[in-house]
Amino acid sequence: MNFKLNNIPDRTSKPRNYGLTMVMDKGMGLNGARDFLSVAAPYVDIVKLGFGTSYVTNNLREKIDIYRELGIPVYFGGTLFEAFLVRNQFDDYLAMVKDYGLDHVEVSDGSITIPHLEKLGYIEKLAKHVTVLSEVGSKDATHIMPPYKWIELMRAELEAGSTYVIAEAREAGNVGIYRTSGEVREGLVQEILTQIPYEKIIWEAPQKSQQVYFLELLGANVNLGNLAPAEVIPLESTRLGLRGDTFSLFLDPSGPGLIK
Repeated sequence: MNFKLNNIPDRTSKPRNYGLTMVMDKGMGLNGARDFLSVAAPYVDIVKLGFGTSYVTNNLREKIDIYRELGIPVYFGGTLFEAFLVRNQFDDYLAMVKDYGLDHVEVSDGSITIPHLEKLGYIEKLAKHVTVLSEVGSKDATHIMPPYKWIELMRAELEAGSTYVIAEAREAGNVGIYRTSGEVREGLVQEILTQIPYEKIIWEAPQKSQQVYFLELLGANVNLGNLAPAEVIPLESTRLGLRGDTFSLFLDPSGPGLIK
């Protein structure tokens, strides 16, 4: 840090196993990526090239190298996995991942319907080659799953080989674990946490209010995803109680010091 400030929450160190910040890159240029990383690299744990943007992004290999040189894993959005799958091109997808030297992938079924046993099979196959993040939840706001189903799917996907499960919210934060208004489905979240370790869940939380909710619930080292690049520094400040929304969260109301 740039100067000493007492009573700041402890953050896990990179490479982190939890306390992750996953960033969604929707098409930044090479200079934009370098500029972004010049200030935010210490706080970026994974970069997702959102949905199918990697198919149309110029200088893709060079861009991946920019992240890789700083030890930041990159993966292609789950929608691209689904685009290959719906065209019966799973083997082509795996070959493409190897060709680009990626060591992370996302397995999702938010845009197409995949029988869950089949999805587990893809997770098992891919986990032999790369780190798998699997996404649970639909991008369709009218498709509401009961909490027991979220737990059942998450548990099965972790057992099949996923390193993390991602709780779906889309880039807008208005489906899945959220209502269309962006409000957290608190009962759902609380029930999931009774069965699934919080260190294994990446909560998509693009909105500040959603980030604050999870920080209040689970502390500074909760895994959060779908962050816009411009929101990484603000999020890290919020994690440390250096923003009004969480200013008092880690302070002892009786005096200086952290709440134990």
